[in-house]
Formats: sequence, structure tokens, C-alpha cells
Amino acid sequence: MQQKTKLFLQALKYSIPHLGKCMQKQHLNHYNFADHYYNRIKLKKYHLTKCLQNKPKISELARNIPSRSFSCKDLQPVKQENEKPLPENMDAFEKVRTKLETQPQEEYEIINVEVKHGGFVYYQEGCCLVRSKDEEADNDNYEVLFNLEELKLDQPFIDCIRVAPDEKYVAAKIRTEDSEASTCVIIKLSDQPVMEVSFPNVSSFEWVKDEEDEDVLFYTFQRNLRCHDVYRATFGDNKRNERFYTEKDPSYFVFLYLTKDSRFLTINIMNKTTSEVWLIDGLSPWDPPVLIQKRIHGVLYYVEHRDDELYILTNVGEPTEFKLMRTAADTPAIMNWDLFFTMKRNTKVIDLDMFKDHCVLFLKHSNLLYVNVIGLADDSVRSLKLPPWACGFIMDTNSDPKNCPFQLCSPIRPPKYYTYKFAEGKLFEETGHEDPITKTSRVLRLEAKSKDGKLVPMTVFHKTDSEDLQKKPLLIHVYGAYGMDLKMNFRPERRVLVDDGWILAYCHVRGGGELGLQWHADGRLTKKLNGLADLEACIKTLHGQGFSQPSLTTLTAFSAGGVLAGALCNSNPELLRAVTLEAPFLDVLNTMMDTTLPLTLEELEEWGNPSSDEKHKNYIKRYCPYQNIKPQHYPSVHITAYENDERVPLKGIVSYTEKLKEAISEHAKDTGEGYQAPNIILDIQPGGNHVIEDSHKKITAQIKFLYEELGLDSTSVFEDLKKYLKF
Repeated sequence: MQQKTKLFLQALKYSIPHLGKCMQKQHLNHYNFADHYYNRIKLKKYHLTKCLQNKPKISELARNIPSRSFSCKDLQPVKQENEKPLPENMDAFEKVRTKLETQPQEEYEIINVEVKHGGFVYYQEGCCLVRSKDEEADNDNYEVLFNLEELKLDQPFIDCIRVAPDEKYVAAKIRTEDSEASTCVIIKLSDQPVMEVSFPNVSSFEWVKDEEDEDVLFYTFQRNLRCHDVYRATFGDNKRNERFYTEKDPSYFVFLYLTKDSRFLTINIMNKTTSEVWLIDGLSPWDPPVLIQKRIHGVLYYVEHRDDELYILTNVGEPTEFKLMRTAADTPAIMNWDLFFTMKRNTKVIDLDMFKDHCVLFLKHSNLLYVNVIGLADDSVRSLKLPPWACGFIMDTNSDPKNCPFQLCSPIRPPKYYTYKFAEGKLFEETGHEDPITKTSRVLRLEAKSKDGKLVPMTVFHKTDSEDLQKKPLLIHVYGAYGMDLKMNFRPERRVLVDDGWILAYCHVRGGGELGLQWHADGRLTKKLNGLADLEACIKTLHGQGFSQPSLTTLTAFSAGGVLAGALCNSNPELLRAVTLEAPFLDVLNTMMDTTLPLTLEELEEWGNPSSDEKHKNYIKRYCPYQNIKPQHYPSVHITAYENDERVPLKGIVSYTEKLKEAISEHAKDTGEGYQAPNIILDIQPGGNHVIEDSHKKITAQIKFLYEELGLDSTSVFEDLKKYLKF
């Protein structure tokens, strides 16, 4: 069963290696890749997100950084006695719903990728790629196809699985947690499964079958975080492996997506603002590909297919936000695109799913989640507002035309299962035990007015029974780059903080994608300072409304979020007491002037080109954290960096830390005796991954740092963490 990430726009974010200083994850913004949890969450005994489909969503191409092992054990699961078998004629949704009504739901764990194809489910069991009959997928009856230990990797895991149409072969992409490098193994399925070949550094890959029923694997090759080459290969008696396409522009990257009906394989060529798509006939893969529309600067588009029509999600035309268009598959050029559906203002398209008679759009409007169900027979539209506690979608693969399943989650609430049933026109919610967090906490949607008058959305969590919120510790979250949403997937350590009395505030500043493409455009290039102004306004608004105070306010950010976090430490350090940063981007100017780094050319659309444009250079100097360090009081800072991180080189982080310590030392000398200097900690972790979200060592180090800086007792919080994290 395949985990489904975010479809069109998110596919780029975690799937492709070049989406920037963001690793990740998470999730339909054109390079937002949103909630990085594309791994499914399963109820200990029953699969909450039981996949019914063997075709991946475009977002599954994304190379995500998985969270792979936590469990929530607030209550011990109740053993079910005399469990009755479920009727064979009950549809898949009803089976899941029936099980959920009787099963305890207090224990969760992240499960690796699975794929259902034909009558089998393919998945990872221990260190092996295995398959079992679908009806036995929850038992221990499985066939071992490949032992990952043969690759001699440290703690390998399967990141992606694709099964050939006639099940003669299965391809699996294998990675380790401490590296972005991957290996794709091709297993020949027979009485004695055997690895036929392996390909290094594969990013996306898909199977099609040619006119002679031969399986053809298309795959993209990644080199130095860049993905420019497409290959196609056959196996068995007619082996071949040839380069099919090479992208010449170094600012673009390439990924593959197989339409849900498998009719076309799409070659998607993109940078941060522009895209171009070619179609490979799924029935004649050796024929030359067909260009849908030549790249036009500033025009993004993504393609699905149904009944000889292409459905195109694009920002072409006014307003320059995403809209849905369609055209006949044999006349794909832009002049033939007809407008089919438009979004409201301030709407972010998170995902799109195509069914036989319906198209489902997953949306975020004014910081709330919606599902729009479009009837393709009569062009009817039904808009469903989802529960206000929900902050993110986890998409589920599905080939059943009757149902559209998905999950909703928040930073403090594990995913909850929902299914829209087309025949009844209703949204069904999982029943059974209600998570106690719904009664013990509150979620607030607030707005702050930035200095130019823009209203900046915030999402705030705190305990319901908290008294005198002004005396409670506050943890601010910020990102604000690449049009990516703040990651708001479930994190057990965030839940523990709220249970311990903390206030969590997520500031959706410009540069991110929460309010659509324009929200991103208003926070990139020579508008980056808008994001900083938004962050300052959010914190001051929270304090002004009685949420904590500067001496109890902390800030956390990762990757490109480090730009705004570091800039705030320079411009308004008095707003904060402590900061935690993970793999932070802190030296924008020197990084963007070094064209030998793998991502510099691809990032010009986000940060500008200081090497050739003096305006860009001078503007970056105004906010670059490294360039603006000065002798003054700073909040305490804890930085987690990774030794071989290719996206944010360690050298820049070390230089920033040394310069910051020097400035603090100089300020201490000028201030005189009695000055309490802030703590500056640089924790360098081994490995070459960009962000390791589920590192227990990192989580505990950051929480310990925050509690010590605020002078809080951390005994109970670490006891609670043990219920979630497998130490």
C-alpha cells in the first residue's frame, strides 16, 4: 500500500532533491511539499490508512525525510476478546470503520511505505522487502523478496516501491536516515526472487508496459542534489539502459509522475517559478514524448488525465493563483486550455485527486482546511469545511471510485481518519475513542497586522485550563520560504509541551505558501524583509494579547527558516529568551555567491543573484543573519547541524556561530561585570541528511535546552516523552 504524499504542488518539495534549503517533508504549493509524513500512521492492530490503490500520486515522487518510529502509549491497548470476522461483502471503508469502533486508539506508530498491486501488498518487514496476500497483510505470513542488508548500508529503509504492471518485477528505492543518497534495486519476481540490478542515486521512477508486454522502467538520476537526466531500462532477455532526456538548464530539475489511470507518464521539468511537461504514452513508451506546453517564465502547471482529457492545475492568467483547466489529450497546448474551476482569494491548493466521476481538491482557505468535491458529469461543486482543529492533510491512495479517504492532523493531535463517500455525498469520520487532547487543549486562529497593514495568520495551541497565560512559556514556529507551509504534522514532543503548559504559536509569514502563490511572491527576492516584519508583528501581537512575555518566549526554525529566525535575533533580540535552530541557513550572501554549491543556481528565484545584481546583493546584506551580527545582547541559541549536509554546508553554520560568540564576548566586555552572557551551543551530528526530524537525541537536547534557559523543571516532560518516543 502506497503512502500518498501531496499531489501536484507538493511533489516537488520532498520528492525532488533540489527544492532548496528545505528538506523536506509535509505537503500543493508548487514546491511546498508539506506535511512530510507521507508514511502512514497505523493503529497498532489495524491499519488506519489502509491503502486501496496501486497507483501513486504525483507527490509520491517526492523524496521525503520520513519519521519512522514513535508510539503513543498513554493507555495500554485493550485486548479484544471473541473478535468476530467481518462480512466479506462489506466495502473497505466500512471494514475500517467497524474495526475503529471497537479498537483502542491510544497507540500509534509510523509505518514504512507499502504498495498494493494485484492481490499482494509489498512492504518492508524488518530489514527485508516482503510481500503478502492482501487479506493476510496484517499477519506474519509473507514472502521475503530482498534482504536490505545485502547493500551493506547502515540501518537502511525503503523509501518508495513500484511494482511492474504484470508483477514480473518490483523496484524499491532504499535510503538511510543519515544520508540523502539512495539506491534503486530491481527484483525479479519468481519462485526464487532475485535482485537483477541496482541503480545508484535514483530520485523518481515509474513502470510502464510497451506494445509487446515488456516492462519498461523510467527513472531520474540525481547527481549533487541535481536531477537532470531521465533513463529508461528493460530487463530479462532484452536488457537495455539508455538515457532518454537531459535537461540543459541547471536551474531546473526533472521528476516523473504516472497519471492515476496509468495512461500517461509525465516528465515534469521545473524550477521555482516555471514548469514544462512532456507526455509519454503509457501504451507506447518507445514513441517520442509529446510536449504539452513549452515553458513560459512564471507559468507553473501540473497534469492529470481522465477519459481522454487532461486536467491541468496552473497559475496561468489572472489572478496568478492556481486554477483548474482542462483540454483534450490530443490538443494539449495552452491555447486549448479551458477554465474549469477557480479558487477563492487567499486559497492554497494542497492536493488534487482524480476519480472516475469526481475531482477532489484539498484546500486551505484563510488558514482553515476544506475539501471541494467536483462532479465531472454535471460540473457540480460541494465545498466541505473541515474541523477547526485540523491543520494538515495526510493523503491516502485509493482506487475505489466510491470513496475518497484521507486523514487530518495537527501538531498536537495524531491523525484521524475521514472518508468522503460519493454515492451518499457525505463525509464520514472515524468513530470510537476520542483523543483527550480535544478537551484539554484549544486551537486559536489569530491575525497580526504587519507594519505595511498586511494581516498575518497565526495558529495557537494551549491547554484549556491554563490560567494567566502571560506567565506561560511560548514556543514560536516560523519558516517563510519557497512557498512552503509551516510543517504542522503531528509531533509527540509538541503535544508533551502543551500538556506541560506551553503555548505553541505557528506564524504563517510571507514567503511561505499558506495563502497562495502571491503570499510566497510577497516574501521572496527583494521582499524578504516582509517575512521578518511579519514575524516581529506576530510575536508583539501575541504578547499584546496576553500570550506569554519576552522572558518566556522561545523560537524554533529549521533550514531556510533560520534566515528569519537569525534576522530577528539581530533586529529585535529583546523579543526572545532562547532559540533552537536545526540545519539553519544563516549565511545567505556568501552561499548565493558561490556557484560551485549544488543548489545555488536553483535558488536564484528565491534569494536573488548577488553575483551579478548589485540590487540583490545590497538587499541580502540588509537581512542576512551572518552579515548583521553585531555586539549586543542576544537570546541563547542552540544549533543542530549535520556534518555532511549538502544543502546547508556546515562551514557557514560554524562561521556564524564563531562570529556570534565574538560579538557576544565584545558586548560582555563593554557591559562590564555582572552581565549574564547567553549560551551559544553548536551540536554537530554525524551524517549527511539535511534534517532528521525523529532524532530522539536531537529532540531531547532541544527540550532540555529550552527548559534550562527558562529555568523550568523538565522532570515531568521527559517522563511524558517516554510514552511517545522509543528510547
